Amino acid sequence: MFLKIRSILLFCCAAALLVSCSEYQKVLKETDVKAKYDMAEKLYNEGDYKRAVRLFEQIAPKYVGKPQGERVMFFFADSYFKNDDYYLSGYQFERFIKSYPRSDKIQEASFLGAKSYYMLSPKYSLDQTETDKALLKLQTFINNYSESEYFEEANNMAKELTAKKEKKQIEIAKQFNKLGKFNLPVLISAITAFDNFITDNPGSVYREEALYYRIEATTELAINSTEDKKKERLEDALDSYNNLLRYFPDTEFKKEADKLAETVQKELSTYSDTTLSK
Repeated sequence: MFLKIRSILLFCCAAALLVSCSEYQKVLKETDVKAKYDMAEKLYNEGDYKRAVRLFEQIAPKYVGKPQGERVMFFFADSYFKNDDYYLSGYQFERFIKSYPRSDKIQEASFLGAKSYYMLSPKYSLDQTETDKALLKLQTFINNYSESEYFEEANNMAKELTAKKEKKQIEIAKQFNKLGKFNLPVLISAITAFDNFITDNPGSVYREEALYYRIEATTELAINSTEDKKKERLEDALDSYNNLLRYFPDTEFKKEADKLAETVQKELSTYSDTTLSK
């Protein structure tokens, strides 16, 4: 009995789906804009964004300048977003914002437009053009809508993308540091990269890491320097060590940093006019 009822239900669902598909295909081919509008909104409200967006694509140009245009354009952009088509949703939300700056949906559109670009942001090792665009959009939203229900999520996304960009910077500097062990001019580039990172990102989660690897780079450079530059560079390495401990007294790199500092101090001890500190 149960199997019979189940079969009947499955048959009814299949039949309803066929009727729905048939109706959709018919409306899709029609020239009646109102019929397309009604079907598109019905599909949107049912969560069938893939089919809804095809209809919105057809009717959106027809509603430009009309009272329903605002509604159509928002649903159009949001359908792309719900379909994970973030390039097009970002573009369409931008169009919506420009076309309807006084809309009741402007705040939501601004957030979803920014989130579209956030979703397009690639992993840190790749080109970060989309990340830069997302950060600009998110910061604009944060500045304009500090009381928004979306504010916290936007702020968290902005922090995540900022950390991603910082990760790319620190990894490039570390790569210079690694290559510099075999090429001193590259090591100088590594130190410059660490300096820039520390200056430009004072609140970064990677600041401790940057301070430690600067010790590595400056120590390596000093040890392998010519005599006329060695003392000054050793002192710079020791300053790097002291800076790490000043800002991160319980640093996870303490053991490695201490060993590097001992090496530096041993070299400095050969200069009678050098005052050592640790």
